[in-house]
Amino acid sequence: MEGEQALMPVSPEYEVSSVGGRLLCASLLALGCSGAHRGGEGPPPPDATRVIVFVWDGLRPDSVTAEDTPNLVRLRDEGVLFQEHHATYPTLTMMNSAAFATGSYPARNAFYGNTTWVAGRPDAGRAATGAPVDLQQPVFTEDYGVLDALDGFYGGRLVLGGTLFEAAQKAGISTAAVGKVGAAYLQDRRRGGLILEERLVWPRALFEAVQAAGLPLPYFAPLAFGQSPDAGAPDPTGVGPVVRLADGVTPDPTRGLVSPSNPDDAYLMRALTEVLLPGFRPRLLLVWLRNPDTTEHAYGPGTAGSRDALLGQDALLGQLLKAVDRLGFSATTDVLVVSDHGHSSVSGPLGLFPLRGLADGGVTSVDAAGYSVSGEVRTADLLNRAQLGLRAFDGLGCVFSPVLSGITASGEALYPGLRCAEKPGTSRVEAVPSAVGPRDVVVVANGGSEYLYVPSHDAEVVRTLVRFLQSREEYGPLFVARRYGELAGTLPLDAVRLETPSGERTPDVVVSLAFDAEALVQGVPGTEYSSSPSNRGMHGSTSPRDVHNTLIAKGPHFRRGFWDTLPSGNVDIAPTVARLLGLQLPSVDGRVLEEALQDGRTLESYVEETHRRTSSTADGLHIRLSTDPDGGVTDPRHTHYRIELETRTLRWAGQSATYLDWARAVRD
Repeated sequence: MEGEQALMPVSPEYEVSSVGGRLLCASLLALGCSGAHRGGEGPPPPDATRVIVFVWDGLRPDSVTAEDTPNLVRLRDEGVLFQEHHATYPTLTMMNSAAFATGSYPARNAFYGNTTWVAGRPDAGRAATGAPVDLQQPVFTEDYGVLDALDGFYGGRLVLGGTLFEAAQKAGISTAAVGKVGAAYLQDRRRGGLILEERLVWPRALFEAVQAAGLPLPYFAPLAFGQSPDAGAPDPTGVGPVVRLADGVTPDPTRGLVSPSNPDDAYLMRALTEVLLPGFRPRLLLVWLRNPDTTEHAYGPGTAGSRDALLGQDALLGQLLKAVDRLGFSATTDVLVVSDHGHSSVSGPLGLFPLRGLADGGVTSVDAAGYSVSGEVRTADLLNRAQLGLRAFDGLGCVFSPVLSGITASGEALYPGLRCAEKPGTSRVEAVPSAVGPRDVVVVANGGSEYLYVPSHDAEVVRTLVRFLQSREEYGPLFVARRYGELAGTLPLDAVRLETPSGERTPDVVVSLAFDAEALVQGVPGTEYSSSPSNRGMHGSTSPRDVHNTLIAKGPHFRRGFWDTLPSGNVDIAPTVARLLGLQLPSVDGRVLEEALQDGRTLESYVEETHRRTSSTADGLHIRLSTDPDGGVTDPRHTHYRIELETRTLRWAGQSATYLDWARAVRD
């Protein structure tokens, strides 16, 4: 018919048509277009329930304030605050994306991110941008093309076990994953539902619906359909523009007063509320937006830019809730706002590297109210310089970082690395070779934690590696694969549920970088070392500032004005959502958060236990100060190293759940 554009249906769940640019439901029953619950008082039944999981990337619990997040505070006060919520370790975005997707820890789902290494082919597929995916080097998994390449490498088994989205789709429940590239996609990597991601709009029905609504498509989205990008389209990846110092790499929080991610997140929310939600009406929706995390990475927690990110994210929450209400969904919709992890400032010990002022594009004098000028560490470079008979590779090439690599109390700049092209403040590590040797180590840098692979699985190489990491104060708790037995001063990967039963895909060593949970930068507690260049904020470690994250829920199934004091975790989200929708998830580690549900268990029906685990002690070490990258100066006070790890266990009705609270290295 003239003036009417037919859109190809991909399944009965998503049959839509566009009439005059306005989307109408083709099947009210299939799409669940009726928003009101008519079954009387009480929560709606599973077949009338909608669930929205809104991930605020990197939201610290102490960032939820009436001043910066008024909509979220209102949601909290009217619903449930989970006071003791926990991220999955390593406290990285993609590790927790897998936890949301599966309700399980890496030991069960066998997924390792944000950056991973599989020793695959150098041309294994195409990234979201169309660039080749090189699996011979460590790869960053926040990219749907990289995830597809890894899935192909593993024969379709990228994530072991089923997922929440797969269970919902099998039950005929419509789903949508919206937001951050990679993190949202992992929820529905088999593309069984709707995907509105920063670089992918899928299926074609949604792709054409966004066009019909007059909204631009993300720049790279046409590549998925064999089309060329539109030169004028946005690329909503939330990574610019960041204001930097005169060196061109170090972020300047004194002039970076607004979030670089606000416009991109706003675009995604507009496409969601104007096109996807009213036109397709999914019953299970996960929204994952970058803020405040991307802004915290650039400028650090507590800075003006990060507070602007919180305000922007909170406004988008208000926009989403208004759309839910406008569509008549409020009475049947449960909303969970959760973060993937907390966040810390990048800094070494403030006694060695005191905070300094920033002015005129550079670093000035010592200032207790100033900014970090330290905290970066490059493990592969340090290993190569240590002359241990090992060769280390990290795939990062040449890195330039003249400030955050460290400025000491005396004002001396610390450049921990070999020089590239004779440029001060740079370090270089060669790419991973096609054939690795028996004493080679592949370092996979992940910000607040590192994965270390010894391809030969040589026990002596692992012992040498462990001893080196124990001797440097930049490194915290060490976890080692079971094949190496008990090594002094380490705990097994099983202690943090990181080793698969067969050892498949498991790193040989995982190390959390050292942290100080109480050190203040810009009035916000929590600092840590970082292996990711040019970031003022980071996460990934075993610090309680990274491990303890945010969960708030409100809806017809949840208690009102309830503060849940029991420990909970990101692995509990999928089982809880499955309960709300009447789904079965048989292979999970998480629990249903019954105490927060209407007519659920009382707090008194649970028993809590706190457990402290201590490793054996590694003796006779020469602890090297981070002010000396070559290791010539040691701290004579410290010769011993051990690990302390604290967990909280919840018991009820013959069941139990255990959550990592924190782990730290003790040197004395």
